[in-house]
Amino acid sequence: MQTIKFIVNGTKHAEARVPPTTTVLNYLRDTLRLTGTKEGCAEGDCGACTVLVGRPSGEGLQWQPVNSCLMLVPQLAGAALLTVEGLGRDGALSPAQRALMESDGTQCGFCTPGFVMAIEALCRTGEPPRDDVIHDALAGNLCRCTGYRPIVEACRRALAEPRDAEATDARGDFVALSHSAPPARYEQAGQCWRFPRNLDELFTALTEDPQARLIAGATDLGLLASKASEPLPSLISTERIDELRHIDETDDTLTLGAAITYAEALPRLDVHFPSFAAIARRIGSRQIRSLGTLGGNLGTASPIGDTLPCLMALGATVELRSRTGARQMSVDDFITGYRTTELRPGEVIASISLPKLKDSERFAAYKLSKRFDQDISTVIAAFRLRLEDGKVGDLTAAYGGMGPKVSRAPHLEEHLLGRSWRREDLDGIAAALARDFAPMDDHRGSATYRLTTAANLVHRLWYETTTETLMRLEAL
Repeated sequence: MQTIKFIVNGTKHAEARVPPTTTVLNYLRDTLRLTGTKEGCAEGDCGACTVLVGRPSGEGLQWQPVNSCLMLVPQLAGAALLTVEGLGRDGALSPAQRALMESDGTQCGFCTPGFVMAIEALCRTGEPPRDDVIHDALAGNLCRCTGYRPIVEACRRALAEPRDAEATDARGDFVALSHSAPPARYEQAGQCWRFPRNLDELFTALTEDPQARLIAGATDLGLLASKASEPLPSLISTERIDELRHIDETDDTLTLGAAITYAEALPRLDVHFPSFAAIARRIGSRQIRSLGTLGGNLGTASPIGDTLPCLMALGATVELRSRTGARQMSVDDFITGYRTTELRPGEVIASISLPKLKDSERFAAYKLSKRFDQDISTVIAAFRLRLEDGKVGDLTAAYGGMGPKVSRAPHLEEHLLGRSWRREDLDGIAAALARDFAPMDDHRGSATYRLTTAANLVHRLWYETTTETLMRLEAL
């Protein structure tokens, strides 16, 4: 029998009955009757459904927070799951639970299990109890009652408590679990989920079922299951394909496999492209970054995909692989229109290569949205700038939210090339951008707002690159 094996709160499970597109949230609540995990938004914004997923790492587990409303049951194969019911021992509260209680960090209580799990996840990372770390860890959880101050204080209290490694990691037979490979395919209720182990098996699956959809982290595609209740009859997971899960680095280039998650990519982005890393942290919470992938974001070709302007401005290239071979192209050429790309039938995104910045180059990315964290962009811009003797020696500018696809701004680039990089010489920017883009009016912003702010972001780049001490304006 086809079964998916995993551990929930220390108990082994072998599931053979649920449809593959069942969300982990619904499975917990409806099948296991673990109702502590809540549904607030069903789209990965509120964090009420936060659980921890652990995978073997060294002698223990690496635990990461995820949104169970987006994660699908087959993604649990070979993993351990921890819910709010699994915290505490012998009837005692866990440090995170006790800290929230003692700090008066709960009122109606609906969001509380999600906050408990987000705090628990942070406590297991060993990160310092700095305010920026705490706010990043809690950014994926919303509360309508408390105003967050007592929740932040609860997080500080929990971080100050000593951790019992045995109590947190010695749950279940993890060694046996890690060696328990999932079935090649899992079928139930007219739906099929395939687990290819390499590219050859992936290409075979695509040949057998050309209509199948690739699924990486499910942070985008999972919405079709959680919000739209679409059946999604055939899915092929890229999660276990080693050829898509590599990070390579040379003196000149950083290459990220298409199935590398944001969380895995961030340490390298922090080193080489800190402004890109800052955008990645605003794209989604830790719960989203634990599962979401750069390859998945690129493949959606969304006009408001936040990584895409960054990739374009950096001159990134994408490698496409099929049974017949490989080809490379710039991200500019890869995106052809509204959610359309150059991908051919039977072809997949294999990796994305980012040229490292030269000493003379600066890179900056800016996102405007109604909410700072985890909100859809109204306008997003990315710039790679090289100055020579006070003049613009080279400029690559890319924008999202300005049209049906993420695009370069060729008239802006041409207008500024060779021009003195002085404030009084930055006239004509708005007119150049009006030739590049004809944005729409929608509930996030009017066309006038988008064009005005798109020009203002160039001025912001000027401010940040002309101060004696390099700075980001958010620091003010």
